[in-house]
Amino acid sequence: MHDKPDEPVERLIEEFLTARATRKPSPHTLAAYRRDLNTVAGLIAAADGTTPLPLDRLPVSALSPRVMRAAFARFAAPRAAASVHRAWSTWNSFFTFLVAEGVVPGNPMPAVGRPRTPLPQPKPLRGEDTPEELLAAVAREDGRQRDPWPERDLAVLALALCAGLRLSELLALRVASVAGRAGERRVDVAGKGGRPRTVPIEAGVDRVLADYLDSRRRRFGSRSVRPDSPLLVDRHGEPLRRGGLQYLVESCYRRAGIGDRVPRGARLHALRHTFATRLAEDGASAAEIMRLLGHASLASSQTYIEVTAGQQRAAVASNRTNRALAGLVGQREAR
Repeated sequence: MHDKPDEPVERLIEEFLTARATRKPSPHTLAAYRRDLNTVAGLIAAADGTTPLPLDRLPVSALSPRVMRAAFARFAAPRAAASVHRAWSTWNSFFTFLVAEGVVPGNPMPAVGRPRTPLPQPKPLRGEDTPEELLAAVAREDGRQRDPWPERDLAVLALALCAGLRLSELLALRVASVAGRAGERRVDVAGKGGRPRTVPIEAGVDRVLADYLDSRRRRFGSRSVRPDSPLLVDRHGEPLRRGGLQYLVESCYRRAGIGDRVPRGARLHALRHTFATRLAEDGASAAEIMRLLGHASLASSQTYIEVTAGQQRAAVASNRTNRALAGLVGQREAR
């Protein structure tokens, strides 16, 4: 419990960032926290239009709901909704920390409005047969590769395209994560936010994973596939890391010649989006998609249904009979 309710905001920001560091956020995330906190605090310090008060002299007691609303109004004016939403969340976490530490009696952020940010739209691979072309190309050994390992590459693509796993979830898999009896095989996933889920896998994926583990035994020995070993490894038998996995998927796109069909900014995530979009196209409900993808809210899953509905409407609109009917109606109205 702090005994100085008027501690300077600058010092408390540093305490908050130190506390967040134990969660191992990326340097980019920590930098964003610091930037959002310092920028809004600077607006508060300069609110009277005179010489700004140094942050090391701005007391935490000055952060009232009225002051925070005014500061966020000024912060929001030149910025996109997503940036304002992110800063609001950072300040909300900051005040939650201060309340827990006994520095302030309550969190003023619920009194500060925040914009609604539209849910990101799905970015699946473009082209009706693109996933099948990708799998077929990667299953073949490429003589141009220095150390081809098609079994491993195919296993990665199968888990992303047929189980919808995120990059972090793929890296967290262990050999024992693939479990269950024949006909009831599944992948046990450590999902986003610590939420575990189970994704059923069909015989084709199970066979691909079995072939991959057999090839790994031949390369590195039986000890390399112990139950607690990482499921995905690099060509040296070491756990596959973020950069290595991203490079692997990029190289698969190049080998298949489909780079122009991968949405900008999606890369590996395009495989997960393809999985979800095909679920929606084949009639899965938003609740089923939510469970399989590990979404925290139904709204995220609903976007796949809405996109699919739009695609279906566009397909119907392209029907020549519809165009002929529209022309016929137009002629009658012109009489």
